[in-house]
Amino acid sequence: MTNQTGRRVTANISLTLDGHYSGPGGPGDMGAIVSYATTDIARAHLARIHEKATTAVLGRLNAEGFLGFWPTIAADENADPRDRAYAKWLTDAEKVVFSTTLTEAPWDRARVVNAPAADVIADLKANGEGDILVNSSASVIKALLADDLIDRLYLMICPEITGGGQRLFVDGLPASKWTLAYQEVGELGEMALVYDRAR
Repeated sequence: MTNQTGRRVTANISLTLDGHYSGPGGPGDMGAIVSYATTDIARAHLARIHEKATTAVLGRLNAEGFLGFWPTIAADENADPRDRAYAKWLTDAEKVVFSTTLTEAPWDRARVVNAPAADVIADLKANGEGDILVNSSASVIKALLADDLIDRLYLMICPEITGGGQRLFVDGLPASKWTLAYQEVGELGEMALVYDRAR
C-alpha cells in the first residue's frame, strides 16, 4: 500500500526461536531477549532500523518505558555511540503513541492517538517523508500485519525457547510473502533479519 509520498511502514521487534516477544512471566519477562540486546549484531541492527525513519510509532507501554531509558542514553557521553545515535533519533523524531488511557503525550514531539492503527498509518503515509517505524510495539505491529500494512520487518531472533509468552505471528493473519533483504548472525547465535513485503 504505497501512495504519492512513497513512505514505507517498517516494524522492529525481537523474538525468541519459538516466536515470543516476551516470556511466560508476562509482558515484563524479557530475559530471553535482553541478554542479546547489547551484542554488536543487535547494536548494528538498531542503527539500521532508524536509518531512513522519520516517525516512530509506539504503544503506550513502550512509550513510557522508553521515556525512562533512552533520553538518559542520549545525554550519556560514555554510552555506546550506536545506542546514543538511536536515542538521539528517538528523542528528536516525530512520535505517535497509541493509547486508550493517556490524555497527554509522555514525550516532546509526540502525540497520542486513540484510533484504529490502519487509519493512523494511512494518515501518516499521506503526509511527510521517510519511513514510519513501528518500534517494538507488538500490539500495533499485530494490527498492521492483520491489515497487511507493513512493508519491511526488522527482526532480531534470539536463540532461546521460552516455552510460552506472547506471540507475534498469531493464527488468522492474512497470507503474505516476504523477501530477505539482509541477514547477519552473531557469535551467540542471534540473528538480525530484514524482510521486505513482496507485493
